[in-house]
Amino acid sequence: MPLPPPIRAAVVMLAAGEGRRSGHHTNKVLLPLAGRGVFTWSIHSARRLASVTHSVLVIREDDREAVMATLDREVGPPDVTVVVGGDSRHSSEWQALQALAPAIEAGEIDVVVIHDAARPLAVTTLFSSVIDAAVEHGGAIPVRDQGHLTALDHGEQPPDRVVAVQTPQAFRAGPLLEAYRLADADGFVGTDTASCMERYTDVPVLCVPGDAGNIKITFPEDLFLAERLLAKADYDLSGRQRHHRRESAMSHLRDLLPHGAHADPT
Repeated sequence: MPLPPPIRAAVVMLAAGEGRRSGHHTNKVLLPLAGRGVFTWSIHSARRLASVTHSVLVIREDDREAVMATLDREVGPPDVTVVVGGDSRHSSEWQALQALAPAIEAGEIDVVVIHDAARPLAVTTLFSSVIDAAVEHGGAIPVRDQGHLTALDHGEQPPDRVVAVQTPQAFRAGPLLEAYRLADADGFVGTDTASCMERYTDVPVLCVPGDAGNIKITFPEDLFLAERLLAKADYDLSGRQRHHRRESAMSHLRDLLPHGAHADPT
């Protein structure tokens, strides 16, 4: 019996935001994190996977010079395709998908992964998890339960599960491209990739476990937390179990926060 063909995935890194809440005039994804640009950590993490055959980075035109210098210095071959984003997250995703469209239509890409470059600590095993789930089910998003945010009176929990959605999010390439083409024709702007897929396709989207360490750089203190998480993980974002402990290398978040505090996973 012949082996199934290897999965081929494209990773899209969204880095076109301004990030004013980070307290810097520079785009937050260009800030240094443990000696490396914030956005390059997740590029390295994703590209550890043999299945990742294409990489697209969506940027602001104003950041092009700094981005290209950082790529030349910190990211080796194969080349990362750089495209300029739009005025919304959705339009930035659409710009990336148009760049990937020839390869998708030629059958060279099976899955597209969309990731916020402001989440530099996404581990390789999380990328692998959403890619595998997208191949099997059609789409996948990582989530974390947030029941503590919605407790009812007397400490009762709501009947519906409340989750915070993270990236990377992965989807079969063909339906994703078609959904964004239909959205473009309609003038629809989705809040995230999954919302566009839900509107224009019947592709099921599986929720996979997110990671407590997969924080988003939003405020100045997030950079300090990310530095401490990286140090705790020995700067290893593979996601492999380390020191015979049955937990993610990035699962030490709760130990680094003040007692009773919660990290904002959004």
